[in-house]
Amino acid sequence: MLILRKLRASKCATFAEIANYLSKESVTNNYSFTISKRTFQRDLRDIEALYSICIEYDFSGKYYYIKKEFNPEINDRLFEAYDVYNALKVNEQNKPYIYLDKRQAQGTEHLYSLLHAIKKRLQISFSYQKYYEEQPEQRTVNPLALKEFKHRWYLAARDKYDNNVKRYALDRISNLDISSVHFPEDTDFDMEKIHKHCFGVIYPGEVEPQKIVLSFEPYQGKYIKSLPLHETQKILIDNNKELRISLNIYLTYDFKQEILSMGETVKVLEPKSFAAELKETYRAALKRY
Repeated sequence: MLILRKLRASKCATFAEIANYLSKESVTNNYSFTISKRTFQRDLRDIEALYSICIEYDFSGKYYYIKKEFNPEINDRLFEAYDVYNALKVNEQNKPYIYLDKRQAQGTEHLYSLLHAIKKRLQISFSYQKYYEEQPEQRTVNPLALKEFKHRWYLAARDKYDNNVKRYALDRISNLDISSVHFPEDTDFDMEKIHKHCFGVIYPGEVEPQKIVLSFEPYQGKYIKSLPLHETQKILIDNNKELRISLNIYLTYDFKQEILSMGETVKVLEPKSFAAELKETYRAALKRY
């Protein structure tokens, strides 16, 4: 992972540069990462097998570089998880320096089991607790895909009760049972296509996505540029007065909540109907004070 981090950051590096980097990391981590050239070649083969990242050697420039990376997004998350794991191996030396948010579990204990059921197309059942219901409901579904949004995981599954595809938050799932009942491939479901214009996990059904134009104060705009709201985000104006962007997404409740959370730093320019809806929400909020 250190070899990958070095090559990702500098695009290319000689073996001497990589060895020097590993030597510095050895001091920082109090662990020896020193390797021979023979071990390094074996590491490159392991990297390709584990992460589907092909590293090659340029004989003219005498440096190594990443030729192809097949799953960069997944690898990013793996590296992040590894960094957090290392930091959270709490002992008496680093305990005073790490303070975690106190939050509920995200249901990640179900991830591996659900992924197994999705890949093998096995029907599952579980208890599901809705926020607006006092008692959990029993569900039997065909699991189709997993999606993350705002540090929470969701299961997309076709409910056997009404045959509709629904989303279930993993932190509200309990008593998960994976059956031996196989279900056929769901050719009507395409997660990537369905969620291409979604903000979050809500899919509004057979409606068209809309062009949304937002204007941000320059300071807030820096955050929006560094962490785009959506993959369809395009910059229309970027100067010392405003950052103006456009999005092509469905207007859903979770997007509305995102805009409301930004308060006075954002203004909706299009569509006018959405701006009017936000005005009514702000008026209703003011009446509570």
